[in-house]
Amino acid sequence: MANDKMMAQISEKGGFIAALDQSGGSTPGALRLYGIPDNAYSGDAEMFRLVHEMRVRIMTAPAFHRLAVTVLS
Repeated sequence: MANDKMMAQISEKGGFIAALDQSGGSTPGALRLYGIPDNAYSGDAEMFRLVHEMRVRIMTAPAFHRLAVTVLS
């Protein structure tokens, strides 16, 4: 069964899961923790562009070659 195979893969192999929230409420705080101050962007569009760039760096970094990601919205 597919679910059993997926459960075995996720419980027995290396890597980790990242859930990357994009509700907007927590995004400014996440950017601050990443070193991007509130005055580095103007408005939601720029804020979400910056957080998207952060996600791309995470998902494409060689150190995270076994990374399962979901974006929560």
